[in-house]
Amino acid sequence: MIEQRWGMFFRWGPYVLLGFGTVMSVATSGVIGMSRDAWYVVGALIVAALALQLWWGPLARSRPGPSTAGIVYYALRWAIAFVLTWINPFFAFFAIVGYFGTERLLPPRLVKPGLFATAVIMAGSQSGGLPPHGDLGWAVFGALLAVNVALLTVFAHLAAQEDQRALDAAATIVELEHTNTALQQAMDENAALHAQLLVQAREAGVADERRRIAAEIHDTIAQGLTGIIAQLQVVAAASDETLAREHLGRAADLARHSLGEARRSVHNLSPTALEHDALPEALKKTVAEWSERTGVRGDFTVTGAAEPLHEEIEATLLRIVQEALSNATRHADAGRLGVTLSYMEGEVALDVRDDGRGFDPLDLVRRSGSGGFGLDGMRARAERVAGSFTVESEPGHGTALSARVPLVRHG
Repeated sequence: MIEQRWGMFFRWGPYVLLGFGTVMSVATSGVIGMSRDAWYVVGALIVAALALQLWWGPLARSRPGPSTAGIVYYALRWAIAFVLTWINPFFAFFAIVGYFGTERLLPPRLVKPGLFATAVIMAGSQSGGLPPHGDLGWAVFGALLAVNVALLTVFAHLAAQEDQRALDAAATIVELEHTNTALQQAMDENAALHAQLLVQAREAGVADERRRIAAEIHDTIAQGLTGIIAQLQVVAAASDETLAREHLGRAADLARHSLGEARRSVHNLSPTALEHDALPEALKKTVAEWSERTGVRGDFTVTGAAEPLHEEIEATLLRIVQEALSNATRHADAGRLGVTLSYMEGEVALDVRDDGRGFDPLDLVRRSGSGGFGLDGMRARAERVAGSFTVESEPGHGTALSARVPLVRHG
């Protein structure tokens, strides 16, 4: 916008100032004492100035920087303004254009001489016209010329500082643009890595579920079927009807137990608790059902602002709670258990604490070669989604499990 305004001034300013100087000269011609011959010269110079501007207009658009044509234009314009101001000091209004756009017309080595030449015209006009009259006139002219040159020096210094600030601001803007671009690239890469991590977690979760179900089938259903076969073989070889009924009853019990285990395995294949409920509601129901089934007091607490999480994150936290409750049922002998879900800045924390018998984690590792009690599975689940899992326990003082996972929002 500023460049456009300056362009308008450089294009039309000389015409306007020449016209204003002419009007003022006509109005003061009687006071100045302009003769008919002087008006003939003024008229010729005004026509020459207009012709010069008309000649320079098209060239200015094709030569935006210093050039030979610019030097010729500036010199001729100065000469016309000098003679006009010599005849009538009010033509200094036209001469003042020499202060503006000098860097566009003249090479650096001629800028200061050009400004000084314009200051000569302005000082002559301010001192009462050229040439000065008497010693006092020359003294006034010299003083005014010094003032004009000083002002030019100050303004040139301020303009140089402003140009430097503009260059520094432009460099800062460019640097900020580069920084923003690099930051955006880093954010895009981080989002891509996050997506890749979740895909890997999902694939790892599928493989883990397959291994878990295979182990459960081997440990429960297959063993149950083996027991059923053994009981039926006894029945087939038994001659005593009472004994046969007894073994048939055992076989039926084993079949019902195996059916229950099969249903449980299928149920645990996918977190159906999350199909209709958000994670906090699903965990609350899970803890309540566990408490009702075991008779152990179970409390559930949510801290922070709950928000929908990525399905893999929610499934991971639900599975960890389910495994923790299963561990508590089999091993803790607790009287009270608490589950806390905490939404924090960039992280979700899950804490499970009970007041059961506890254990020595180091001793457990030495004896089993692993975390035992399903702890390795819980740790693996947390680590698959770039989380962490810690265990704190002491014999006789209960157990505290803590999982930390990234807060990855749904979608």
